Amino acid sequence: MIPLDRITFDPQVMGGKPCIRGMRVTVGTVVGLIASGSTVAEILADYPYLEPDDIPAALSYAAWRSEEVDVPLVRP
Repeated sequence: MIPLDRITFDPQVMGGKPCIRGMRVTVGTVVGLIASGSTVAEILADYPYLEPDDIPAALSYAAWRSEEVDVPLVRP
């Protein structure tokens, strides 16, 4: 798994959504671009302040989050 140290959370940036290195680019934006067919080269050209390692970090974080399981609280 790719280290997730490039993924940051700050309530003052994008409402606390997971972002790339504290910037106003969310993991969801990157994942959405990949899902819509954009290549890594196209994303890096459109967002020149992103670094090549940011893309796999965003995808790795999204994959990790998709594996989370919500456990409902059961009251006795």
